[in-house]
Amino acid sequence: MAAPTPDGFAMTAALADLTSWLIQQGLENTPVEVWLDECCTRLVAAGVPLQRVNLTVRAHHPEIGTVAFRWHREDGNERLDFQRTSEAPEDFQRSPLYQLLMTPVTEIRQRLNVPNPELEFPIFDDLRARGATDYYATKRLFLRQDQIDPNITTRPPEGMIISLTSDAPDGFSEAQLDGVRALLAPLCLTLKCGANRTMAEDITAAYMGRDASRRVLSGDITRGSSDTISAVILYFDLKGFTRLSETLKGEAVIELLNDYFAEAVDVVENNGGNVLKFMGDGMLAIFDLNEIPDARHVAVKAAVELREVFAATNERRAAAGLYTTGFSLALHAGDVLYGNIGGKTRLDFTVIGPAVNATARILGMSGAVDQSIVISSQVAAEVRATRPDLVSLGQYRLRGVTERLELFTLD
Repeated sequence: MAAPTPDGFAMTAALADLTSWLIQQGLENTPVEVWLDECCTRLVAAGVPLQRVNLTVRAHHPEIGTVAFRWHREDGNERLDFQRTSEAPEDFQRSPLYQLLMTPVTEIRQRLNVPNPELEFPIFDDLRARGATDYYATKRLFLRQDQIDPNITTRPPEGMIISLTSDAPDGFSEAQLDGVRALLAPLCLTLKCGANRTMAEDITAAYMGRDASRRVLSGDITRGSSDTISAVILYFDLKGFTRLSETLKGEAVIELLNDYFAEAVDVVENNGGNVLKFMGDGMLAIFDLNEIPDARHVAVKAAVELREVFAATNERRAAAGLYTTGFSLALHAGDVLYGNIGGKTRLDFTVIGPAVNATARILGMSGAVDQSIVISSQVAAEVRATRPDLVSLGQYRLRGVTERLELFTLD
């Protein structure tokens, strides 16, 4: 084996430094966009003629299927989120990355400035137009082969695909690609550290809500631990759901729930609220008064928006020949216990207390007062001066609630 040239020694030393640096970025949970930019810049300084680098990793997110982190020497970097789909888009199926993903092939190498190339993909023409002369791509799995479930064929195993292009006249040398190959293990480890954190954030946010996710990932996981917070509580459910669930097929019921809940969640979260849980056709959310000082005004505004959004959704669904429905909503305010409740191995991060119980009772009054939105005086009293559309429904004694409550609706 020939001894390394002086340039080879310099590149070897640069790669060793880069390996240690990458591992440190993983330990510090540095965002991928940040460390990828620095990593590529260091590789260029070490003599690897990079023009463009693309990192693709699977996402654990209900809407996003794949995330690509892309670096370009002249244009900087960007993150691209690709929506989760049942089938791969046609343009992706005609890409070298798809071939890597779906076949046992582990590497693809094609010089782009030679006549009659062995491999040809549509993206190669785009790369040539930007001056690229060489293309290299490879994949690495984050699991051992025996850890991959053979029964799951609808999505690829967890891992990374990386592609690199060069615009140097001679492209990449074999020594340069060997240097890149030597970096793949620490690069994957760094990417996996960030991916695992992102996966935890995405999954807990999707199943617990954004605020509960933040609290749990910060270490607030002791069973029974809780904080007393002041909040506006929102209870929401769909009208006539029992009848619809007995009339429609299961798939249609799920589609209906997802359509309406998607709108309801967007309204609550866009107004700063936190959705805590779904209960069949119902939803529980809070507007934290410590985070939103005018939470009462915001919650009432959200109720109005929800009414408007449902009207538009019903119009859209009716035009498509789909079933439509309405909703009932209750708003109440008070102190609640916000924290971990449940068994030793299964916890729920939620709110409990008399104010939560009262909100449920208020929701139950929507049929009796024939109103889809019912708001307690604990919310309405502060808002009435700026909302003349708040109309009193009178005072009521609710089961399990000590004091009579004056209830309001929106005219």
